[in-house]
Amino acid sequence: MQTDKIFYSLFQAFPSIFFAIIGENTINTNAYEFVSIEVKETAFRIDGVFIPKNESAEEPLYFVEVQFQLDANFYRRFFAEIFLYLRQNPSVNFWRAVVIYPQRSLDPNDQQPYRLLLDSSQVQRIYLDELSAAENSLQLAIVQLIIANEETAVNQGRKLILQAREQLTDEQTKKQIVELIETILLYKLTQLSREELAAMLGVDDEFKKTRMYQSLKQDAFEDAKQEAKQEAFEEAKQEVKQEVKQELKLETVPRLLALGLSVEQVAQALELTLEQVQQAAENQSG
Repeated sequence: MQTDKIFYSLFQAFPSIFFAIIGENTINTNAYEFVSIEVKETAFRIDGVFIPKNESAEEPLYFVEVQFQLDANFYRRFFAEIFLYLRQNPSVNFWRAVVIYPQRSLDPNDQQPYRLLLDSSQVQRIYLDELSAAENSLQLAIVQLIIANEETAVNQGRKLILQAREQLTDEQTKKQIVELIETILLYKLTQLSREELAAMLGVDDEFKKTRMYQSLKQDAFEDAKQEAKQEAFEEAKQEVKQEVKQELKLETVPRLLALGLSVEQVAQALELTLEQVQQAAENQSG
């Protein structure tokens, strides 16, 4: 499951989900934009950064990393990226770092060089399986769907869609939430087709109206078109091969007749009709 992609899609569509995860529910999420930044003159890329549109003490810059696999050197890379970015961007004065783990066991042991930072309020480590979702918190429930068991994921997704329908009044936001839930489940349940999942969630008609479905439909159309082109190409290639093979046979007829074979013998040897052999012989003599 491509968890990085899922999380960054969530944060781009709904920045409030990130701030709900870290417990900052009073922040004005409209004051931030979520971007990916490449650190100049290095091979570093910081995948997730919440940048305040207007720098102030109340709105720090947030470096965000989603870590769903064990990486012994993670903190060395993460803090190197952060401090190199700060060196190249002297206008940044206030910042925080957030690392999101599915569970505590993936937090690497190599922490001593960064102990003061890790123990400070400037760095926050989130363990999703320990996250206590507030009652009726749709945002946190969607995040927890990412780490849900496959056996219960569809049922959980169905409940979240019902919850979104009940709690949300804006139709566009409701539609985006449904798309995010479907996307998460598609990454988790790779054995299901998109149509099968939509049917299981009870949102077949809604699913067909989503941008994701229209995009997938267009992709499927392009795939089918390419497949049809390939089939037509293979068919044409076979036809050309047969034509070339036939021409070679006909070119052989005069030489075999010159060797003394009868028309009947040549026709039998080359799997041609008598008329074809005779016509080939006449064309040669003509």
